[in-house]
Amino acid sequence: PPGAERGKAGRRSGFRFGDRVWSVQAVRLVGRKLGVLAEDITDLCKAREERDRMERQMHAAQRLEAIGKLAGGVAHDFNNLLTVVRVYGSALRDQLDEGDSAREDVEAILAATEQATRLTSQLLAFGRRQVQELTVVSLNQTIRDLERMLRRLIGEHIELVVELAPELGAIKADVTQMEQVIMNLVVNARDALPNGGRITIETREMTYEASVEGLTDVPPGRYVTMTVSDNGTGIDEATQARMFEPFFTTKERGRGTGLGLATVYGIVKQSGGTISVSSRVGEGTSVRVCLPRVDERPTLEPRTRKITAERGGNETVLLVEDEDLVRVATTRVLERNGYGVLAAASPSDAVALVERHSGPIHALITDVVMPQMNGRELARRVLARRPGLRVVYVSGYADDAMVDSALLDAEAVFLQKPFTPEALLRTLREVLAPPGEASGSAPSDQ
Repeated sequence: PPGAERGKAGRRSGFRFGDRVWSVQAVRLVGRKLGVLAEDITDLCKAREERDRMERQMHAAQRLEAIGKLAGGVAHDFNNLLTVVRVYGSALRDQLDEGDSAREDVEAILAATEQATRLTSQLLAFGRRQVQELTVVSLNQTIRDLERMLRRLIGEHIELVVELAPELGAIKADVTQMEQVIMNLVVNARDALPNGGRITIETREMTYEASVEGLTDVPPGRYVTMTVSDNGTGIDEATQARMFEPFFTTKERGRGTGLGLATVYGIVKQSGGTISVSSRVGEGTSVRVCLPRVDERPTLEPRTRKITAERGGNETVLLVEDEDLVRVATTRVLERNGYGVLAAASPSDAVALVERHSGPIHALITDVVMPQMNGRELARRVLARRPGLRVVYVSGYADDAMVDSALLDAEAVFLQKPFTPEALLRTLREVLAPPGEASGSAPSDQ
C-alpha cells in the first residue's frame, strides 16, 4: 500500500475464514506504523490440492501399470511350464490303471496345476492380459442374472439393494469377466460387514464432458457406471492407495489371496473403463466402475463353439511354438494321436517349412506372442501360400496386438495355455471337422 517500505515485510501466515483461505503478512509503514496485507488465496490452494491429487493418482496408476506388466509376464512364463506339466501328467495318468496308487499321485499333481491355472488367470486379469470374448452386454441384465446367487453369497444377515437405471445403455465387454467383477466387488463389500448391514448395487448412465474428480483418466463421452456400496467398516487412506495391488490384503491369513480387487482392476482397465473408490472409516465404502457406452443392442445369445468329440486324426499340422518344452510336448500329443507334425521354433522357420513341404498342410497351430512376428501375421503369410488352411491361436496371455486383431475375429479359434491334451485334440478336431459334423459346446478346461 502507499507508504509501505520495501524489504520490511514480515513472514506470511495463512488462516481460513468461512470457506475462504487468506494469506496475511505484516508490513512496516512509514514511521512506526504497522500494516497488514491480506490476500485471498482460496483458488490457489484448491489448484495446488488438485495438482497434488492428480500427481498421487498418476503415481498410483504408474505403479499398478508396472506391477501389472510384471504379473502378466510372470503368468505367461508360468503358463508355459504348466502346459508341459499338464501334457506329460495327463499322458502318464492315462498309462496307469484305475486304483493304482501312482495314478492317484499323478491326479493330485494335475489337481495342483488346476489351482495354479486359476492363480495365473487372476494375475493375467490384473495385468490386462486375459483373452476377452467381447460382446455387446447389458449390465442391468447381467446383474439381474446374478442377483439370486449374490443374495445366497452374502447371507441373510446382509440386505442387498439393487437399483438399476431404466433404459441403461449397453457396453462392450466379456460377459463372464463382468460377472467376475460384480461378484468380487460384492464379496469384498460382504467382508466389510461382519455384523450385517446393507450392500447396494446401482447403475447409471452418465455423460462426462471433462475430467471428473476421481476419474481423471476418463475421456469425455457417454458412460455406463456401476457402483457397489456398503455401510461397513470403511477403508483408511493408506489401504485405499494399495487396495488394487495383487496379493495385498488386510484379511487374516487363509481368508483371501489378495487378488480379488486386483482382478477387478485389470478387467475394468482392459475393457476400456476405470474404477474409483470413495470410503470413510466407520461409514462404508463405494466402488464405482465406469465403462464406455455403445449404441449397439446387447447380444442375446452368447457365441458358442461347436466341436466334435475328442479323437485323433491323420492330417498334417504345422506347429509354431518358440518355447522348446511346450513345442516338444505338443508335438508328442499330436503324433501319438495320428497327426503328422511340422514343428517350427520361430515364424521364419515356419514359413520356410511351408515353402519346402510338398504335401498338404491342413491346420496351423501357432503361438500368438513370438519374436519376429506375432501369430496373426504368421497366419496371414501362411494362408497366402496355403489357402484354406485352418488356424488355431495359442497363448498364455493376450498382448494388445492380439486383442485388437486375432481374437476379435468371429472365426478365430483360440486355445488358452495351460491346456490339456484333451483340450488340444478337441480344439483341433473342431477346426478340421467338415461343416455340420461338429456338435455341442466347447467345454472349459480351466
